[in-house]
Amino acid sequence: MKIFITGISTDVGKTITSAIVVEALEADYWKPIQAGDLDNSDSHKVKAHVSNSKSQFYPNVYQLNTPASPHLAAEIDGVIIDLKGIQEPKTENHLVIEGAGGIFVPLNEKDTIIDLIQSDYKVIVVSRHYLGSINHTLLTIEAIQNRGFKVAGIIFSGSENKSTESLILNKTGIKCIGRIDEEPYFDQNVIREYADLFRDNLLNL
Repeated sequence: MKIFITGISTDVGKTITSAIVVEALEADYWKPIQAGDLDNSDSHKVKAHVSNSKSQFYPNVYQLNTPASPHLAAEIDGVIIDLKGIQEPKTENHLVIEGAGGIFVPLNEKDTIIDLIQSDYKVIVVSRHYLGSINHTLLTIEAIQNRGFKVAGIIFSGSENKSTESLILNKTGIKCIGRIDEEPYFDQNVIREYADLFRDNLLNL
């Protein structure tokens, strides 16, 4: 199973979600494009939060120095992101692929994050509650579906909002895999607890 994790915006919890899914499935992890924080990248963070010994972590195809939209970070570094050069790693294991920002974050003058999604990927959308998040969640889901892809599930991140969550789930008909609470911290033990909670739902995607 190949799972692509995207979010409704930046800083909504994609990397913590990725760590939980990796731990739950003992999956491999790959973030094709990393912009900024190269010494403490999302790959580093997921690896630090995962405690199983089976998961493999594949290198970024593009490592960009500036914490900015990938197209701008690439321009500053003097490179152009070329989708043809982004080859999915070969593995017999489950693979978790983490996007960057939302689905229309630009990679170059033509392509955006949504162009990384392949037909055999199961897409998980991470939604976090804030003013405007219902709109952003519904737009994200509709855009993915309009490209012919199925959204396999939603994970809510942060403080609970039952009204918002039920509206999104009822309107889209998409399965809720679970919700990640506003924890005081995330370490391997907390990630493992969520992995145990989410595992059955993830295996049934």
